[in-house]
Amino acid sequence: MAPAKAQQIIHMQEHDQKLFYFGITLAANQSNFKLSHSDLFLKTDTIMVAEPLKTVGFNLGLLANMRLNRRFDLRFNPQLVFANKDLYYKEQYQAETETTKKIESILVSFPIQLKFKSDRFGNFRVYTITGLKFDYDLASNGRARRAEDLVKVKNSDYGYEIGAGFEFYFPNFIFAPEFKISNGIGNVHVKDKNLRYSNVVEQLQSRMIVFSIHLEG
Repeated sequence: MAPAKAQQIIHMQEHDQKLFYFGITLAANQSNFKLSHSDLFLKTDTIMVAEPLKTVGFNLGLLANMRLNRRFDLRFNPQLVFANKDLYYKEQYQAETETTKKIESILVSFPIQLKFKSDRFGNFRVYTITGLKFDYDLASNGRARRAEDLVKVKNSDYGYEIGAGFEFYFPNFIFAPEFKISNGIGNVHVKDKNLRYSNVVEQLQSRMIVFSIHLEG
């Protein structure tokens, strides 16, 4: 006689009925700008190249989730984001030179997301998210006075987020890895015709890819 198949233990069965639950977020990000050149860039013969560079940073955050119904949740995930968005320049003046302008950002990000959930498959679930965000840059140089060699950026931005993740249910917590795209919509460039590295730039829009680990209770 064949032995009976062991029945899978379903963890945290009561969790799906909770109206609210909370958690923490640890994340790594890859960020850069989407750059649009100004008309002056086409006319100048000094700065030959101006383009964004991709850099790596990290995020720390909290998570609050409200259950709307069987399929949808409303999620608030405020985060502190450390991200540099550097710009690379190549100049031709007597001799060719290369310059990297480092634009440091410490963002306080406030995303509100709608979460769509699949059915649970034992202790596993798939979900997608979409939402809007508002960012405030604590390290913005937009008001710097002695900024001859700077590219100035505003201290606030807004945008959209889309992503997907997986939930793994353990006896006392949920482990949820997630990928998302977090893009700014507004132009964060502070135009200043007196700044040589800035006046060849028309628009700067933030771009970010984020890999997150959520630990939820």
